[in-house]
Amino acid sequence: MSTFNGLPAHILLVHFIVVLVPLTAILAILSAVWPAARRRLVWLTLVLAVSVAVLTPITTDAGEWLEKRVGRNPNLHTHTHLGDTFIYFAVALMITVGLVAAVHYFETRGRSLSKVLVGAVAVLTIAASVGATVQIYRIGESGSKSVWNGVSARPARTPAPKSAG
Repeated sequence: MSTFNGLPAHILLVHFIVVLVPLTAILAILSAVWPAARRRLVWLTLVLAVSVAVLTPITTDAGEWLEKRVGRNPNLHTHTHLGDTFIYFAVALMITVGLVAAVHYFETRGRSLSKVLVGAVAVLTIAASVGATVQIYRIGESGSKSVWNGVSARPARTPAPKSAG
């Protein structure tokens, strides 16, 4: 996918990622550490985590299409390099949310899991959630710098005076 209604698809898709990653991370942490939240949110969180993992390569591919059409600069190079790494963070988040869902599944079946195991899943989920959120921030920051760097230093354009005619 390269464009949507004349806009580069990357610009549109990235907004889904920027919203879904922190939302998924917050829900994942809540589900991992709070059993009441896990009962209510785990399946929604798993759907969101899978969505992030599916959207990531689509967004990256759309970004590569866009990259070929804009001028290269160091900020864009940083952005594309960081963007290429996000799939690892997305998959880690999805796997840890899957582990939280497995904990929920066994708990609802009356199987007792050790507190150490549940705690280890929580620690892994927190690490993956924080890592994904930090990485998506870094990617977004580098992307905005590649587009907007130097804009504030440029003089503002003033509209032409209207003729009184």
